[in-house]
Amino acid sequence: MRRPLQARAAAISLVLSVMGLAGWWLLAADSPMPGSAQTPGDGNARAQSSLQGTPLAGGRPGAGAKADFFARQRAASAAAADDPLLVDGLRNTLEALLLEAGDSSDPEALKQRLAALVGKHFAPGLATRALALAERYVDYRVALGRLRLPKDPTDPHALREAMQARHAVRLQFFDGPEYDALFAREAELDRYTLALLEIARNPAMTAEQRAQALRDADNELPAARRAERAEATAHMEAAAQSAAFNAQNTDPYTRHAARSAQYGEPAAHALAQLDREEQHWQQRLDQYTQARAQQGEGPALDRLRIQLFSADEQQRIDAALALRKLQGS
Repeated sequence: MRRPLQARAAAISLVLSVMGLAGWWLLAADSPMPGSAQTPGDGNARAQSSLQGTPLAGGRPGAGAKADFFARQRAASAAAADDPLLVDGLRNTLEALLLEAGDSSDPEALKQRLAALVGKHFAPGLATRALALAERYVDYRVALGRLRLPKDPTDPHALREAMQARHAVRLQFFDGPEYDALFAREAELDRYTLALLEIARNPAMTAEQRAQALRDADNELPAARRAERAEATAHMEAAAQSAAFNAQNTDPYTRHAARSAQYGEPAAHALAQLDREEQHWQQRLDQYTQARAQQGEGPALDRLRIQLFSADEQQRIDAALALRKLQGS
């Protein structure tokens, strides 16, 4: 039952990329901590102060990372590469830790809960450092919530300013190696996405100039990111094809023939299995939705929820139903 959930998460991310919103989504994904009300005009000024060398109270400047988000950033140091804490996926681990700690309008209370949970997410030898990093991550997200977000995230100038302001906040709380582990990967893709947006929105460019600018933007990506982008493009094509099949109620035989010709027999079989799992997931969501509409919340619905969905799936039901509602509107 896990695979369709992973496929859906990947598909949502890919759709965002297709829409040209990858960079903005990464900015919005750093959602502010509860209780950190957004104050228009206040956040960007505070972020600019850090560019001038004045960190927020409780923060620390990010030594080793450049203040200009759009300057070529340094590569991670060899020492950081050998640090067992500063590994790929660190940010996801911190987010999982915060998720388990639960919502709180009081960052200090949240930090106390983190202290009791950090050992579940980090090895004993890393727990002390990880907790200190997680506490600063809480402060970072509170500060981030004070930033003024652009009214139009497709405006390249506004998006460039927002990315720079977010970068400034990050430098207030994390040093160079920490910044690399937490944000460098996404930052590369953010800069690339913005470059594509600026190229697309530049009316002065000829077709030839635009093509050359796109090639230059591709070349600015590290080889690993280019490989990831090529893989994502292939997945996007498959996801778009599946969406078209679903919209047209294409029969399984026709789906398999088209996929086999385009991707090969093994991939066609794998995609057919995903179709079946997705259909099963949607059927269970239908059954759950109908039961909730008929009987409302209560012990009986809770029992049905446990019966129909795995523990992992239960965490995603509300999001799936919200997505349905959004698509229906």
